Amino acid sequence: MTTLTADLAASAFAAVAPQRLGLVAEVLGLRIRVTGLSAAVGDLLAVDGASTVLAEVAASDPTGLTCLPLGSTTGLRVGDVVRPTGGPLLVPVGDELRGRVLDGLGRPVDGGPGLDHLPKVEVSRTPPAALSRPPIDHQVGLGVRALDALTPCGSGQRIGIMAGSGVGKSSLLSMVARGTDAEISVIALVGERGREVREFIENDLGPEGLARSVVVVATSDAPPVERLRAAGVATRIAEHFRDASKHVVLMMDSLTRVAMAQREIGLSAGEPPATRGYPPSVFTLLPQLLERAGTSANGSITGLYTVLVEGDDMQDPIGDTARSILDGHVVLSRRLATAGHFPSIDVLESISRVTRAVTDPQQRADATRLRRLLAAHRSVRELVEIGAYVRGADPDADVALARMPAIDAFLRQDMDESTDLADTWRLLHELVA
Repeated sequence: MTTLTADLAASAFAAVAPQRLGLVAEVLGLRIRVTGLSAAVGDLLAVDGASTVLAEVAASDPTGLTCLPLGSTTGLRVGDVVRPTGGPLLVPVGDELRGRVLDGLGRPVDGGPGLDHLPKVEVSRTPPAALSRPPIDHQVGLGVRALDALTPCGSGQRIGIMAGSGVGKSSLLSMVARGTDAEISVIALVGERGREVREFIENDLGPEGLARSVVVVATSDAPPVERLRAAGVATRIAEHFRDASKHVVLMMDSLTRVAMAQREIGLSAGEPPATRGYPPSVFTLLPQLLERAGTSANGSITGLYTVLVEGDDMQDPIGDTARSILDGHVVLSRRLATAGHFPSIDVLESISRVTRAVTDPQQRADATRLRRLLAAHRSVRELVEIGAYVRGADPDADVALARMPAIDAFLRQDMDESTDLADTWRLLHELVA
C-alpha cells in the first residue's frame, strides 16, 4: 500500500483544484486587456483564441491586466478565455546550447533536437552586488588589432560599438566572434533583417564560430516583447556559463533596438513619452540589463553592445545613456567606411576605461605614441592635401606622414583575418619603435 506523502498530497490537490480563468476585454494594437484574473507583472498568460497566443503582463490596475502578446493577435476577440501559466518566461540553459540558434523566447529555430530536457531558469535576474565583483585585471583578445591595441578590452568589461546604419557594426561583431579567445560567445541579434540572420550565421560566423557560440535571434518583424526578451534570454544564458566558471563574450546587436522595443511596450502600456518619445522605463531598463554583464566570483561576461545612433549623432539619448553606463566605447566612422577602410574604427574617438588595469607600461606607451601620430596626421591632413604643409613644422606630423602607409596597414584588417593578442602588441611596438 502506497503511503500518502506530503508531496503526493500536494500534487493531488493541485490536480483537482479549480483553475481561475480570465477573459479578453479588449484587443487594441499591441495591447490585450484581460479581466477576471490575478497575475503579477512579468507573468505569462495563455490566450485561447483561434490559436493559443502567449501574452506577458505589462501593467496591472484594479480593473484588470494590460498584457502584450508574444505572437500575432490575428484571430483574437473579446471574450476569449485567458489561462495563467503559473509564472514568468523560462529559458533552457546548459552546455548543449553550444552551436544552437534560438528565438527571442529561448526556443530552438535551427531544426535541431528539442531542448525540453534541459533545466529552465527565469529570464530576469538581479545583477551581482557591486562589492562582490572581482576587479578587471587582464585583457581578453578580440582578434581585431585596432581594438586590442588601442581600445584594449578587459575580461568582464562592457564596451559599446557606436555608429549609424551601414557602417559595419555587425561585421565587426562577426570578426570578434571568430577571433576572440573567450571560451564561449553568446550572440543576440535583436531587430535585425530576416535576410541577414542566415548570412551572419553561415558566412560571417561560420561553422567554427558557431560551434562555440549560442545565437539568439528576434528579427524586426517579431513582437516587441520577443525583441525585448531576446536581450534578456541571451544575457541569462551568458550568466549560466559565467556561473559555471567560464569566461563568456556576450555580443548584442543592437542595444538601440532593445530600447525601441521597450519604447513600444511602454507607450502601449500607457507610459508618457519623454526624451525623443522614449518613456522613462527605457532609461530604467538599460542599466538593469547592462549591469548584469561583468565579472562575478566565478567567471566573467565581457559585453559588446552595438548602439545604432540616429543620423550619426553620438549624443542621441540611447547612445549618450549607454556611454555613461558602459566601461568604454568604440566609434565607427562613416568617412572611413566609405573610403573602404575596414574595420572603420575611429581610434581617436574610442576609449577603454580599463586600459591601465589590463596593459603594462610599455604597451600603454606604444599605444599612446600611435595615438599621437594619428592625431598629428589628422591636424595637418588638410594642409597636406592643398600643399600648404611645410615639413619640419611638426615633428610628430612628419613621422606620421612617413609612416602612414604602415599605420593604415596595421589598422586595416580583412574580415577573415584574426590576429593573436601577443602578435598585435609585437606589431604595434615594431610600428612605433
